[in-house]
Amino acid sequence: MRVIQYRGLDGARRVGTVSDDGNVNTIRGATTSYELALEAIKKKLPIEQVIQNRVSDEKDNMGKIISDKRIHVPLHHPDPYHQLITGTGLSHLGSASARNSMHEKLSDDESAMTDSMKMFKWGLDGGKPHEAAIGTQAEWFYKGDGDWAVDPEARLLWPAYALDGGEEVELVGIYIVDEESCVWRVGYALANEYSDHIMEKQNYLYLAHSKLRHCSYGPELLIGELPEDIKGTARLIRSNNVIWEENWLSGNKNMSHSIENLEHHHFKYPEFRRKGDVHIHFFGAATGSFTKNIESQDGDIFEIESKSFGHPLRNTLSKIKSEDKKIKVKPL
Repeated sequence: MRVIQYRGLDGARRVGTVSDDGNVNTIRGATTSYELALEAIKKKLPIEQVIQNRVSDEKDNMGKIISDKRIHVPLHHPDPYHQLITGTGLSHLGSASARNSMHEKLSDDESAMTDSMKMFKWGLDGGKPHEAAIGTQAEWFYKGDGDWAVDPEARLLWPAYALDGGEEVELVGIYIVDEESCVWRVGYALANEYSDHIMEKQNYLYLAHSKLRHCSYGPELLIGELPEDIKGTARLIRSNNVIWEENWLSGNKNMSHSIENLEHHHFKYPEFRRKGDVHIHFFGAATGSFTKNIESQDGDIFEIESKSFGHPLRNTLSKIKSEDKKIKVKPL
């Protein structure tokens, strides 16, 4: 089942299910997918069943919703301060050629490897533990709260202090914590983690700064099991021309860490199991135009798609024209 949050032609917020032909059926009495998830938890029912019980005859069309820019992220917390956006890195195996190249480097003595290569090797060695075992932890980063997420089709801002604005093609897991501090995975979505790769290249200790940028996910929320082998295409469009396009892979089959292992190492912290919170967790970049040394420009359109997730995620890069002014803190 795939679910969206959108505005009807009357401007009111709605939740709907999306069929393969693009038809959208409104969920009766629901204005957010967050409230549907809470209802499912309270009733101890699968969210898919709760939704199916409330599908109405009111219809819309996904193509029209997107062209009208009536689409929203597929799940959010109504209070942005109770939505955490985080992620893990060095978690994907890449293409076959990239894997072969990586394995040649991994044959070196670990003491001669970069920190990134060591982390990747640790993931290969222990990122997919058996059954109840706990595996190696991956790289982890903080991305922001709910205010750092923008809707599909909306602008991703390139702030004045940024050196670059490049897409990162990923999947996110979307989670809600219940009143007993139990974590529930609602589903998965396409995502553009969007970060500053030039800043990160200056020094890996700038990684935290480079991640503090807006991001987007959706437009559709995939409810249910994630396919083991996700295949898709990502592209960068400039002045109506595709200047970069590449296939990407994700899902447990194509990752050095299992998704379950990444989830454990995020939610093992009790502070991340705070009642009522929503978590949007990035599972690591599968690819990006920056890997081909393409420098993004104002007005570029990032597009990420996979048949498993319905309609593509699109966002336009928008460079802020103002100068980078120094922030002065006032003594109290």
